[in-house]
Amino acid sequence: MQCSLVEQGVFDVTVAGRTERLKQGDSFLVPSGAVHGAVAIEAGVLLDVFTPMREDFVAQI
Repeated sequence: MQCSLVEQGVFDVTVAGRTERLKQGDSFLVPSGAVHGAVAIEAGVLLDVFTPMREDFVAQI
């Protein structure tokens, strides 16, 4: 599962074939395995949280 928060900007977010325009303060969920993507309409920042942790996103020391 992925939970994302729009920190800044405007994005067109598509999850499992459904697209919505999201702005600062909006959030969305992505179920595990769902096809998804985001297009920046205005420059911005997305904050993503994953559960369980994405091992492939963790730096190996």
